[in-house]
Amino acid sequence: MTNITAPDERTFTEQESNIEPALTRTVALTLGYNGAPFAGFARQAEHTVTTVQGELEQALALLYRREVKTVCAGRTDAGVHALGQVVSFDLTEEEFAAKPMRALQRSMNALVDKAISISDASERPFGFSARFDAQWREYHYHICTQSARPVLVAPLAWHLGGVSLDIDAMQQAASRFVGEHDFKSFCMAASAHIIEADGRSTCRNVIACDVYPEMLVGTPVVTIRVVGNAFLHSMVRTMVGTLVEVGRGKKQPAWIDDVLAARNRSAAGQNAPAAGLTFWRVGYEPYAGV
Repeated sequence: MTNITAPDERTFTEQESNIEPALTRTVALTLGYNGAPFAGFARQAEHTVTTVQGELEQALALLYRREVKTVCAGRTDAGVHALGQVVSFDLTEEEFAAKPMRALQRSMNALVDKAISISDASERPFGFSARFDAQWREYHYHICTQSARPVLVAPLAWHLGGVSLDIDAMQQAASRFVGEHDFKSFCMAASAHIIEADGRSTCRNVIACDVYPEMLVGTPVVTIRVVGNAFLHSMVRTMVGTLVEVGRGKKQPAWIDDVLAARNRSAAGQNAPAAGLTFWRVGYEPYAGV
């Protein structure tokens, strides 16, 4: 982790600390990160562990000499990667004018952990939210089934050494996820309990779910691509673990219907390892396919 010292609030005058800045501009950053060094995206209390959001907000605090709150398109778990994550935050007129977007991108890349890379900084309409304005999110999960350890893609894939997967059966099963369903069986049980206690729904709309072979840095992998309006805690990884049960011939594709109907985490397959999952991209317009 890059050593970043956030500005000491004691250096600000009492008058400055009591004035709320007039925020009039919204900026969005597009970034990727290797999730291995981080305890997830979301900041943790008192910054006791390294997180992606913590890194970003420390850098922004250094640049703008105040606390800058960020919102992301999708909160990834510990060890999960991102290619096209989007983060938004608000600035004052003075702050926005003082640092052009290209300069902001360069400064952020110089300050954050080397496992994070900001590929774009741009102004959005004031009030834009990377989270609430998103219409769909896309995840990719990579599985390697070759016997030899895939050294180049090992940090990005679930290595099921020497296991044969029936991709056609997995695709048949994956198609059953498409549409509006109650995905409680695919949500971490504790999180599902909190959602329901708050009176919220565990229903989500999966727009696309595909299983196909591809090459990743010269290594053959099985990729599971999932697109949806939103996702529950560990939902994609549990979908993957469930599809692997079908791919290994332990379950039939129609089993997915039973798991969805059960609304119980114990009915689904295992939670696939975090390292194989990448937050691929997010869309702010209606989904138009691959």
